[in-house]
Amino acid sequence: QLQLVESGGGLVQPGGSLRLSCRVSGIDLDYYGIGWFRQAPGKEREGVSCIGSRGASTNYADSVKGRFTASRDIVKNTVYLQMNSLKAEDTAVYYCAADMVAFCGLDPTYDYWGQGTQVTVSS
Repeated sequence: QLQLVESGGGLVQPGGSLRLSCRVSGIDLDYYGIGWFRQAPGKEREGVSCIGSRGASTNYADSVKGRFTASRDIVKNTVYLQMNSLKAEDTAVYYCAADMVAFCGLDPTYDYWGQGTQVTVSS
């Protein structure tokens, strides 16, 4: 059974860091790309980052370039999103999603989604 479970969200001060994890089961990361998306209250879901199957590609939204880094651990079947220099505008529910793509994109058209984890950046 395909399942994506996010963890690692929480409350952090501006300038701080968090690492989100997306534990996947039921799929092979060599064939699926994983995207990270976020949705703030009253706003549309937006793509943040993605990593393609076999690590073939990575993409980042302009708003997070230089601050966020996506990576994956094939042995643990887990994809990570390291978030540094967090800002108040990064506050949102963060989701990971899976799609069978080698070169990933940031449109929220992925086939499978996790339940989300809340990230709050506030002093």
